[in-house]
Parts: sequence; structure tokens; C-alpha cells
Amino acid sequence: MNTVIVGAQWGDEGKGKIVDFLTEDADVVIRAQGGNNAGHTVIANGEKYVLHLVPSGILWPDKTNIIGNGVVLDPFGLLEELDTLRGQGVVISSDNLAISEGAHLVLPYHRGLDRRRESNRGQRKIGTTGRGIGPSYGDKVDRTGLRVADFNQPDRLMEKLAAKVEEANLIFESVGEEKLNLKEIGDQLLDAAEKLSPHVRNCVTYAHEQIQAGKSLLFEGAQGTYLDIDHGTFPFVTSSNTTVGGAITGSGVPPKFIDRVIGVTKAYTTRVGEGPFVSEDEAISDMLHGMGREFGATTGRARRCGWFDSVLVSYATLVNGIDQLALTNLDGLDGLDEIKICTSYKLGGEMLTAPPPHSRDWDQCEPVYESHPGWKTQTTEARTFDDLPAAARKYLARIEELCGVPVAILGVGPDRAQTLVA
Repeated sequence: MNTVIVGAQWGDEGKGKIVDFLTEDADVVIRAQGGNNAGHTVIANGEKYVLHLVPSGILWPDKTNIIGNGVVLDPFGLLEELDTLRGQGVVISSDNLAISEGAHLVLPYHRGLDRRRESNRGQRKIGTTGRGIGPSYGDKVDRTGLRVADFNQPDRLMEKLAAKVEEANLIFESVGEEKLNLKEIGDQLLDAAEKLSPHVRNCVTYAHEQIQAGKSLLFEGAQGTYLDIDHGTFPFVTSSNTTVGGAITGSGVPPKFIDRVIGVTKAYTTRVGEGPFVSEDEAISDMLHGMGREFGATTGRARRCGWFDSVLVSYATLVNGIDQLALTNLDGLDGLDEIKICTSYKLGGEMLTAPPPHSRDWDQCEPVYESHPGWKTQTTEARTFDDLPAAARKYLARIEELCGVPVAILGVGPDRAQTLVA
């Protein structure tokens, strides 16, 4: 069975844990979009692994991992990540990690431009991580970007790099910022190209060879539905398609080979960065931060937190064709007397059950809540759905009813063992 994992909120839903859990029954794990602005934290056998570009399947020694053509790849960041994983005992070779030759590169001038653009926005800032993702995708759309395929033509690679660095330096010079050193970047890039080249291949044909051999594919989504450039809370979005379509175009695997879509959502809602957040709640944010929860794997920033928003998740099921939900972090709500669910938005005199199209309307929306009793007991030791308190089971049933799909996987803690299957 070939499965796509997508985030049903604004990312950070715990997709890394779900992918890691499902990888046991998969043969190939594919990352198809985004860059190292995203991060997955996986805890396995008591060890914590933080992944940014490498698919979570790398933690299983007998699995194949693909970084697809839809990813924008920071070669220096990837090498650092590989060194960290190897230091934790993870075996990485050209046999278990493949990099698409069609993936575009994120380079130092992208990061400089990203920070410059965000600074210029002032109070209208988007909340970018400053990792250069947007400018890299911009070069891709403008057809001027450098790609992994350029690694095998060093002279052409340096020629293209020189043109892009010169272009960026004109901007930096005009605002009084330090210019980039072409030779330094070029030497580093050639070194990275040599180290990464053993992993580079045509990953479209490679993925189809796996399909023809009867292997099962697991597509690891990065970020979430509402960061999608087309379907998210524009302009407070990322620069790629984080919905199910991104898995298709970012890998070269067509829809007819997709058997199942699983949407990952928390038992509440979180968001990193700027932008609208209708069900945001200061009290639940303070509670979760006080528990040491909800800090970004990539940035370390405290996430904004709020109640579960069924408007978001039910609409995400439509956009992605979600068949099942994987709901994580139920244990984060264990100590509450009362738990709320946002069931609709009030905008002026109108009640909305789908997100509004304009950001200015988002800011005017008021959440409409229904209240549920808390279970006031730990769920972390539960190993089946029947082990859960009755109030927790009722809470999950109501989420299923509102979102129109079953909760098939449930997380009650960070470890693999703390994953329940319906």
C-alpha cells in the first residue's frame, strides 16, 4: 500500500512520529517538497532524532529513502544533518539515501535575500525561518536556479553560481550589507557536490522501479495544509505545495499509485510564525509551554497554541482527500477540566464552516466553541483505544464526527510504543 502523509493544520502536527511508525510496513520513504525550514522530531528506543531534509525512514536500517525533485536542498545543511545522524549511530549510504537530480539548491545568497525581504516587510512580516526557501523556489519558478543535476558539470555549476552571486551582491551592496565571497561559496559547493554525488540519481525512474518490484511507498509530508502556497492562509504560507498534490509533482509518482492519504493533526492546534489563528488561546499556550511542549524542531521558537479547530481539519480532508486521521499529543490535554472544540467561525453576522479566502477576513473571525469534559487522568500508558478514559473516547468520537473521517492512529506520547492503532 502506498500512503501519503499530510499535515492537516499548520505543520508541527507530529508527522515525523507517524511516518516513523508507519515505516515498519513500508519499503521506501519519500520526501517530496519543502526544505530544511521544516523539521521532524522522532524519539525511538529512547533516542531523540531531529530531521530536516532526510526522510524519517532513515532510522530504519533496511528502508530506502528518497529526497525528491520537489525539495529545495541546502547542500551544506544536508551534510551537517548527515554528520549528526551518523554521530548518533545511524547508517547512511548510497543504498539507503537517494537525492533527486531535479531538486533545486538553497545557497547562502538565498538565505541573505530571505532575511532582507523579511526585514523589509516590517510589521507585515510573514514569519519565515530565514532559511532561503522562498528565494530558492523563486529561482525555480524564474528558471534561473541551480539544481543537483549541475553537480556533474562543475564548470557550468560555477558559471551559474557566479551569475547568481553577482545578482545578489548588487542587492546587498545597495543596502550597505556585506557582499558574499564567490570563491568561498564556490569551493564549499564543489566540496559538497563531491560528497553528495554518490547519492544523486534519477529518482523518478528509481521510484517507479520500486513500484514495479512490488515495494510500498510512504510519502512524508513536510509542514501542513494551511502553509500550502495555494490552499493555505495566504500570504502567511510557505513557498511550496504542502498538500497531497505536492507529493505527486515533487516525486514523479502519479495519483493512480496512491492508495491512502493520512492526515496528521494534534488533539489541539498550534502554529509557528505570523498569520491568522482563530482558535488561539493564551491559557492553553502557557500550559503547554510550561510542560516543556510546543517548541519548534527547526527554530526553537515557541509555538502559538489553541483549541482543536474542526473548521481547519474538515476542510483539509476535502483538499487532500484524507481517508484517515492520525491524531497526536492527546496526552497534552490530560490535566484539563474542560476541553473546547472550535466548530465554526463567526464573521460579522455569518457562520462559516470553511475557512475564508482573504487574510483580512481571517482576522475578523471569532471562534464558536463547544465544551467537553476533561478526563483528568494520564493517557500515556494506554496501548489500545479501549484503555482510554471514556471522556477521551467521546472527545475523539466528536472529532471524527465533525471532520468526517475516522481517527485510525493515536499518539499518547512521543515514543513509538505510545502509538495506538484503531
